[in-house]
Amino acid sequence: MQRAPLFAAALLASITLLPAASIGIPQPPTAPDRPSRAATDALWPDLLYSRDPALQQGLKRTLGDLGLLRAASRGQLAVALVDITRPDNPRMAAVNAHEAMYAASLPKIAILLGAFQKAADGRLKLDAAAIDQLTAMIRTSSNEAATAMLDRVGFEYLADILTRRYGLYDPALNGGLWVGKPYARSTAWRRDPLHNLSHAATVYETARYYYLLETGQLVSPEASSRMKQILGEPEIAHKFVAGLADSRPGSRIFRKSGSWREWHSDSAIIERDGRRYIAVALARHPSASRWLSSLIVGLDDLIFDPANIARDARPLRAFTTLAQRSFDPAG
Repeated sequence: MQRAPLFAAALLASITLLPAASIGIPQPPTAPDRPSRAATDALWPDLLYSRDPALQQGLKRTLGDLGLLRAASRGQLAVALVDITRPDNPRMAAVNAHEAMYAASLPKIAILLGAFQKAADGRLKLDAAAIDQLTAMIRTSSNEAATAMLDRVGFEYLADILTRRYGLYDPALNGGLWVGKPYARSTAWRRDPLHNLSHAATVYETARYYYLLETGQLVSPEASSRMKQILGEPEIAHKFVAGLADSRPGSRIFRKSGSWREWHSDSAIIERDGRRYIAVALARHPSASRWLSSLIVGLDDLIFDPANIARDARPLRAFTTLAQRSFDPAG
């Protein structure tokens, strides 16, 4: 189902807490026909309809306490937080949800998806050597492994997976996950058509990736489980990992980060003491790595806030597809 530009603009305005001046939704040269989004939404609610006003206010308060509101208002920081303790009733808060940013190694999660999907399509063999290569790509962020696996997956195939099959790059929502260049010194295959970025992400589509993963909707439940296992046991101890290790020991982290010059990103599913949540942050600032180490502690506090926990006791709302919903920007 293709979203109309006006409809997408209303969605963007409703979920973006502190929009940057450049957050508009430009039209791509050719928007791919991507009917698969409606099929996904028929099973689970789109996260755009899962925003939680109390969690949103808590996110704003957290950013203020950390001195990061100005960075968010300037478009230097984008954050998404999704409480998935009850995965059939996700609750989301976000700032600059659809702000596309250079994400360095974070989009390697797209290559991970591409490899498992191509294997499911019978066009790639995931033997022990391939799994080792994918694990090195994720846990130690090996550029050599990422480039080799990307060569096997193929740029055209991966772009089709991201746009047409899963909608993780959505022109109507200002882009999303994109891999347009090898992780090596070489020319780009095709940069993000909206923003000219070689490796791009938005916090919203990255959060959707993890939500689909957690609910078994990436490739298959079995493949989603194996992909999540590869995302576990991160071997680079900075940003989210450092913040949680120092302040919230015992957290299980399934994660991929990215760093290049002043661009820093992190993304994870985090589990502890019976609660689960998705956290995604993209930032551009020399101090951004330190920002993310502090930010994850504040986000963790929101998830474990007694008022937030109490909302899990409320009855589940009825789910419908996007086509069946009437959209109220104020609701």
